[in-house]
Amino acid sequence: MTTHYICKYTPVELLAALGGNCAVLDQMPDGFPLSDQLGHPNLCGFGKAVLEACLSGQVKELVLVNCCDVIRSVYDILEEHGKLDFLFLMDLLHCGDQCARQRMKGELLRLAEAYGAYKGAAFDPQVFRSAFVPMEQPSQPYLSVLGGRVGDKLFQTMAESLPLPVRNDTCVHNRSVAQPPEKGDFDALMDWYAGALLEQTPCMRMTDAAGRRQLVNDPHLKGVVYHTVKFCDYYGFEYSKLRHELSVPMLKLESDYTAGSSGQLSTRLEAFAETMAPAQPSQRKGERNMSSGRYYVGIDSGSTSTDVAILDRDKNLVAGVILPTGAGASAGAERALEQALTQAGLRREDIAATVTTGYGRTAIQQGDKSITEITCHAKGAYFLDPSVRTIIDIGGQDSKVIRLDGEGNVVNFLMNDKCAAGTGRFLELMARTLELSMEEMSQIGLEWKEEIVISSMCTVFAESEVVSLIAQNKSRGDIIHGLNQSVAARTAALCRRLGGEPNYMMTGGVSKNRGVVEAIQRELGVELLVSDQAQLNGALGAALFALELN
Repeated sequence: MTTHYICKYTPVELLAALGGNCAVLDQMPDGFPLSDQLGHPNLCGFGKAVLEACLSGQVKELVLVNCCDVIRSVYDILEEHGKLDFLFLMDLLHCGDQCARQRMKGELLRLAEAYGAYKGAAFDPQVFRSAFVPMEQPSQPYLSVLGGRVGDKLFQTMAESLPLPVRNDTCVHNRSVAQPPEKGDFDALMDWYAGALLEQTPCMRMTDAAGRRQLVNDPHLKGVVYHTVKFCDYYGFEYSKLRHELSVPMLKLESDYTAGSSGQLSTRLEAFAETMAPAQPSQRKGERNMSSGRYYVGIDSGSTSTDVAILDRDKNLVAGVILPTGAGASAGAERALEQALTQAGLRREDIAATVTTGYGRTAIQQGDKSITEITCHAKGAYFLDPSVRTIIDIGGQDSKVIRLDGEGNVVNFLMNDKCAAGTGRFLELMARTLELSMEEMSQIGLEWKEEIVISSMCTVFAESEVVSLIAQNKSRGDIIHGLNQSVAARTAALCRRLGGEPNYMMTGGVSKNRGVVEAIQRELGVELLVSDQAQLNGALGAALFALELN
């Protein structure tokens, strides 16, 4: 049977010497139905994932280290409600001084007694020494996943999405215990072992975390994905420091430790891969031969609309169509493409290449290549105006801010896709609540007198605020202005986090809402460039990439 553990300070070599077969517990469940019944709602996703694995019977032996209050709570719940064959909580002081070493040695002896009795085994010094595995040192270019623990499914998504080998250097995986002495009795070995465990590359919960710098000082390191778990702040501090110090590309990800979060984050990972190693034009989705056509199609399949742009070989826009996506990305793309071809007076055989982008890009069969909306928006915006350095794109279900260099390459980007607040969906819901069309809402929001603050970060609660304001006979113009300011505040916060700089361009369907545009301009203190093709921008960028497939 496997003994699971969650912390790098777990004495896995000691457990092996007592007959244990150890493995890291990093499964990402689909949800937390069992843990939510017993755990506090403010437990982090990882704590809930541990509970879920144990309460569902997947884990029968577990050794915990009280690295934070959540793990202590997990232990208390499992001790009362779990049905584990073996459960142990080690106490760890967050330093490496003599007092901490003595405490660690005491915990090692306590664990050895309990685990040995459970296994019915005596300590085997030969197995103990052979259990130490040196930390593998990279010899080729690689990408490092740093920060808080990352779940198995998300790490697999990273490995599949990124262009270089990916190394898991998150908390439990950057384990680096020194080799043991060749001689010594059990007590002497435990005395040495306590110090060796505490002398590892420290985690961020240790008082002195300076030794973590070695994780980013490797000359083979070519990029960093920095991962944090929602509601866990320890590693957020390190990220804030590294983002100003590292010279290699860096992507920040936050997950809730459910399997669904790996899918939500795939677009960010693919876009990050494109910034580091742009796909070669010759790389295509299928094995289709190049058509003799003279036109190039970009299809942007979003949550709200599907946009199609058709360019000729001189990069002239010959057709542009924006239609509701509907129930399926593939069917929506087919309808929009047919309408664009009709608009341009073209046939299918006139099309030389097609590139798809947006959330539905991989579901569209007729494309030759898929590229993320981050890269396509950058391509389109730079084509429309090469002076652009920061793009603000507010779409149906997310908001994006993208920074460009002087050649139109993506330098960095941030996305807000965890909540509908501040997106097109948010504004559509509020328009329905106010019994207005989107066009009416855009116009009425320009006529306001009273500053109204919509304070709720949640779309549902914000709707309740709007209903309450209507009941107070507040004017619709003032309410809409408050909603516009709410969207602008969230957008400006993304821009400041990214370090946005002029010139700014706004793209996406919300760019047609003049009230929102003006509110963002006030928040940032800059003018936003808004092209006539702003909503078509992603499809335009995809069409430009299609032209490069020739």
